[in-house]
Amino acid sequence: MTGLGAVFRPQLPPERLRAVVQLADATGLEELWLWEDCFREGGISAAAAALAWSEQVRVGVGLLPVPLRNVAITAMEVATLDRLFPGRAILGVGHGVQDWMGQVGARVESPVTLLREHLDALRALLRGERLTTDGRYVKLDDVALDWPPTGPVEILAGATGPRTLRLAGAAADGTILTASTAPDGVRRARQLIDEGRESAGRTEPHKVVVYLLTATGPDAATRLRAELAEEGLESVPDLGVAGDADTVAKAVHRLAEAGADTVILQPTGDEPDPEAFVRFAAEVRALVP
Repeated sequence: MTGLGAVFRPQLPPERLRAVVQLADATGLEELWLWEDCFREGGISAAAAALAWSEQVRVGVGLLPVPLRNVAITAMEVATLDRLFPGRAILGVGHGVQDWMGQVGARVESPVTLLREHLDALRALLRGERLTTDGRYVKLDDVALDWPPTGPVEILAGATGPRTLRLAGAAADGTILTASTAPDGVRRARQLIDEGRESAGRTEPHKVVVYLLTATGPDAATRLRAELAEEGLESVPDLGVAGDADTVAKAVHRLAEAGADTVILQPTGDEPDPEAFVRFAAEVRALVP
């Protein structure tokens, strides 16, 4: 069964989150994802609030930029969320937008090295291990969590380029692909992820989450074209979808056939009614096997 969810985009003010997450919970939507875009909303604080305001919906953060965080802080926050709301938080980490990292003085010379070190240390700490490591960027001296998660916690990695996709396969439990990924891109990503998994000897399932830029309503096609143009993606074929629930469900199916385990509907930045978009996502859910 293909997982389905929606994004609460940080172009909306934080005070809009409560109504959206409660509606997602009430409609039975499986996942609601949040973004930590500089300089808008904090991923962990928003996720904690969303989880507290709901009972069933899983809340994803896709993603936390690792240059902004000491890995021990990341582990503490992830473990706290998991113990407060067992099994309902989904956490992704990644390079972050490099221009934004530069703005805050956090840009590193080798983002791939940092992400590898962060993933290895984070997953070890969340397993309850006591860790001493002296990497290029991650340095820990006899660190262990007093309150580690009570069970396994999956950590996903955001990835686009070949090196990071292979790294995600080797060192993460899943991969998050951006809305600039068409079905053919999902297939290529799966191949690179599997190369990384094979190199690391990993055989457990690896979840692939793909955002799908989605617009519905009378001006859907215009809004979709405008956002793709703003991102410089208007010439990329099979990217995004505009239309009714049946049209969007077919686009979700194409991504699933290409290798996506979960598809997250991403509204345009100018979506006029985020609550209605959540209801629409629930309609699509009913049409996706």
